[in-house]
Amino acid sequence: MQNITPLLARKEDREPEDPVWSFPGGVIGFVSYWCALALPFLIYGSNTLFFFLYTWPFFLALLPVSVLIGIALSLMLRGRLLWTLLSTAVVVVCLFWLLFTFLSGW
Repeated sequence: MQNITPLLARKEDREPEDPVWSFPGGVIGFVSYWCALALPFLIYGSNTLFFFLYTWPFFLALLPVSVLIGIALSLMLRGRLLWTLLSTAVVVVCLFWLLFTFLSGW
């Protein structure tokens, strides 16, 4: 017989796994970007395409910013998807319209 003292694995001593909230936030930021991109087309029609023809790099630069905003808000709101969706959509649309009005001079 071996001289072994059994140790019980305690669940309290383990480090809890952090839930992954960054992926849904990134997806929400990505979808918010495309919704914000569609708004000028809905308001001004197809003439917006000529405006985007010359200014597309500025709007393309907002895509990673939107994804990062979604990730950051998702982490700050601890994965609450409804609040993350609403806050990310508002911030991304405001950034998009700020850039749109700045470039168009209105």
